[in-house]
Amino acid sequence: MKNYIVLFVSVLALSFNSCNTMKDTTKTDDLYTTSWELEYISGPRIAFEGLYPDKKPFIKFDKNNNQVFGNAGCNGYSAPFTLKGNSLTFGEQGPTTMMFCEGGGEQTFLQTIKKTDSYSIDKDGKLNLIVKGIPMMRFKKVIK
Repeated sequence: MKNYIVLFVSVLALSFNSCNTMKDTTKTDDLYTTSWELEYISGPRIAFEGLYPDKKPFIKFDKNNNQVFGNAGCNGYSAPFTLKGNSLTFGEQGPTTMMFCEGGGEQTFLQTIKKTDSYSIDKDGKLNLIVKGIPMMRFKKVIK
């Protein structure tokens, strides 16, 4: 009888573990299925709308090429990324045409994304880019 209880508990534990693994995979897949628009950035003492008066930054992850691309608020943005579990880092930004950008938000975006070391997708489906355990940027899914 004890063997059946141990077996039952083991199977139950494996079931829960596999469910959690599936949830993590789904969250990782969520990175690639949409464009992400910045809705919050920590650090500057300027209102978000003042940082990005014309256009909010957005990013999209390309799983096949391990590249992220989008817009930093004014100019285009692209960079390689490395993803291992919840660890996420961005490489050097690729070449772009540099236009003058009002508000100073582009530099804040570029400096913050370069420091990113992990990510999470919260219960509301928002992407958080994290630096040393602190969420520094929050993105929402772009609905087209």
